[in-house]
Amino acid sequence: MTSPVASEPLHRALGLTDAELARIEELMDREPNHFELAVFSLLWSEHCGYKHSAPLLRRLPSSGERVLQGPGENAGVIDLGGGEAVAFKVESHNHPSAVEPFQGAATGVGGILRDVVAMGARPIALLDGLRFGEPGWQFGRAVAGIGHYGNCVGVPTVGGECVFDPTYRENCLVNAMCVGLVPTDRLTRARARGPGQLVVLFGATTGRDGIGGASVLASQELAEEDADKRPTVQIGDPFTGKKLIEASVELVERGLVESLQDCGAAGLASALAEMARDGAGIDLTLDRVPLREDDLEPWEIMISESQERMVAIVRPQMRPAVEAVLDRWELAHAAIGEVTESGELRCSFGGELVGTIRAALLTEEAPRYHVEQRPRERPDTVVVRVSLPREEALLALLRSPNLRDRRHVYERYDHLVGSRTVRRPGLDAAVLRLRPSMRGLALSLDGPGPVARLDPWAAGALAVLEAARNVACAGGEPLGLTDCLNFGNPEKPEVAWELAQAIEGIAAAAEAIGIPVVSGNVSLYNETDGRSIDPTPVVGCVGLVPDVRLVPGRWREGDVVLLAGAPTLSLDGSAYQGLAGPPAGRPAPLDLAAEAALVRFLWKAAPVLSLAHDADRGGLAVALAEAAVWSGVGAQLDLPDGEVALFGEGGGQAVIACAPENVARLGSKGLRRLGVVGGETICGVPLEELRRARRSGG
Repeated sequence: MTSPVASEPLHRALGLTDAELARIEELMDREPNHFELAVFSLLWSEHCGYKHSAPLLRRLPSSGERVLQGPGENAGVIDLGGGEAVAFKVESHNHPSAVEPFQGAATGVGGILRDVVAMGARPIALLDGLRFGEPGWQFGRAVAGIGHYGNCVGVPTVGGECVFDPTYRENCLVNAMCVGLVPTDRLTRARARGPGQLVVLFGATTGRDGIGGASVLASQELAEEDADKRPTVQIGDPFTGKKLIEASVELVERGLVESLQDCGAAGLASALAEMARDGAGIDLTLDRVPLREDDLEPWEIMISESQERMVAIVRPQMRPAVEAVLDRWELAHAAIGEVTESGELRCSFGGELVGTIRAALLTEEAPRYHVEQRPRERPDTVVVRVSLPREEALLALLRSPNLRDRRHVYERYDHLVGSRTVRRPGLDAAVLRLRPSMRGLALSLDGPGPVARLDPWAAGALAVLEAARNVACAGGEPLGLTDCLNFGNPEKPEVAWELAQAIEGIAAAAEAIGIPVVSGNVSLYNETDGRSIDPTPVVGCVGLVPDVRLVPGRWREGDVVLLAGAPTLSLDGSAYQGLAGPPAGRPAPLDLAAEAALVRFLWKAAPVLSLAHDADRGGLAVALAEAAVWSGVGAQLDLPDGEVALFGEGGGQAVIACAPENVARLGSKGLRRLGVVGGETICGVPLEELRRARRSGG
C-alpha cells in the first residue's frame, strides 16, 4: 500500500498524527506494517474511536429498570413488557451525503437497519432528520435515496424532520433512525465467545467501494475539491439488504448463531475488533472473503466498507444449517475465520501472516483527547421588529421553508408497509401497533431550530423536550432516547465547548423527564474550508402507547380547545424573528421540572383528547394553524395579545382539544381555555388560505 500523497508520511495520509503513530509503536512494541497501520487509522479515527467525544458522553444517563442494552452495542434496547423489547438507534451519514447525496443517504438507511438487525431485532420503522442549505437538487437526491432504500426493503419511513438553513449549505446533515422489535429472550449482542467457533461473513460481496470512508471522509473536514472523495462513498443494494434482514432474523429466531455484527464503517476491521473486545481473539483468512473484484489487496479487503454485509459467530455443528439458510436467500457467504483465546486479530492472506494486532489496542486503547473548551460570547437580547399584521405574519411563517407542509417529502416514502402504522406522518409523532395486542409505539426524531446558534445547552435540552412532547402528544409514555450529535471540528475550543454544552443540555433534560439515552452517534468535523455548522444535536424518542385506539387524532366540531403549559417565551432565535433577520439574542430560560410535568400530563391525558399538538417552531399561532389544517375545521378562539404570546418560542406548550364533558377530567392546573372548535377560520385567517400557504409556499 502506498501513500496517497508521495511527499507525506503514510500515517499522516491515513489521518494519524505523529503522536498517535508513536503510541501505536509503543503499544505494539514494534513498528506496524502497512496493513496494520491501515487498520489502526480506521479504528482510531473520530468516526470509530470517538476520541474527542467519549469522555463527554459519560455524562449522559443511560441506565433504568427497562434498559436491556445501553450504549456500547449496535443499538439500545428497552423492555416493553410481555416478553417484547424495542431496539433503536439514530446515526449520521453526513459527509457521504454531501459528496454523493443519493447513495450517501441510501446507505445511511442501510447501515442503521443493519445496526438494529445485529441486535436480533426485526426493523419495523425508519425516521430521518434532514438538514440542508435550501430545498434544491442535493436535498431532492437525498430524499430519493432514503425513499429508494426504505421502500425497497419494505420498512416504513414514518417520521422525521426537514430543516433548511444556510449553516448547512456546504455540510448537509442526514441522520437516520431505525426502530425494531425483538423478543427479550432472543436479544443478540456482538461478542465473539467460545474458542473454535466460526466467523461467518454473509451478504454482498466485497469490493473497493467505501474504502477509507470512516477516516478519509467521515473524520475530516470537507473542502471544495471533495468531489474526488466519491470513491469513498459506499454503494447500496437495497434488494440484497432486504434478503440480509430476512436471513439474519431467521438465523436468530432458529438459534443458529451466537452473535451478529454489522459490517459497516471500517468494514471487517471494525466488526471483528468490536466482537473481540472482551478478550477473545480471531484468526482471519482473508483469501476466503467473497470478492467482486479479484485484485483486492489484503488491506483493502480488511477495511472495505462494501454494504449489505454481516458477520456471525457460529458453532461448527450449526454451520450446515446456517449455510442452508443463506443459500436459500441467495446470499454470498464464507467461514472466514475462527474464534481463539489469543486476544489478537491475526490476519493471513496467501498463506502468509499479513497483520497481528491485539484487539484491545484498537478499541480500549484508542486515544482520548480532552481539548480546551472556550465559551462563545453570550449574545445580548434584541428587540425583534416584524412590520407585518399578525395574520400576514402567520401566513409568511407557513410559507417559510421550515414550516411548510412536508407532504411532498413523506409521500415519497412508503409509511404503511408492514401494516403497523396507526398514525401517519404529518403531526408530531408516528404510532405503530404492537400486534397482536392493542399496544403501540410512538416515535419521534427532533432537533433544535436556530436557537442552537445562540445557546448549545438549550439546543440539547430542547431536542430532548420536543421529541418527548411529540411522543406524549401521540399518547406515548417516553421510555428511551437516542441521540446524534452533529458538530464542527472538536479540536477548536469553541466547538469543543458547544459539544460539551449540548451534551449537558441533553443529560439535564433526560434526567428531568426520567428517561435514559441508550444509544447514539457522534458526527464531528462538519466543516468546509474552516466554516462550521451550527451545533445540531438530534434526538429520537420511543414511547409506549397503552391502547392505539385511544391515540389523539383531530379536533371535532364543538370540542373545547385548551393550551397546556405556561413557559417563559422569547422571540430571540424564533421562526418569527427569522422573518426580520438572522437569529440573535438569547433564548428563553427553561424550567425543566415544568417541562417534565407537561410531558407526563400529555401522555396521561391523551386517551380523553381528540387532539394534542406540540407548539414549537412558530409558537402558538402556527400550532393552532397546523391543528386546524390537519383537522379540517377552524375554531373560535380568544387568543392572548402580543407577538411573544402568539409567536414566541422556548419552553413547552401544547394545544389540546376534547369533548366538553371531558374538560373537568383534565383538571385545571396549567391549562388555559382558548375557545371552541367550529367555523372555517383560525387566528382570523380562512383555512383554505392557510392550506395554500403551507402547501405551495406562496
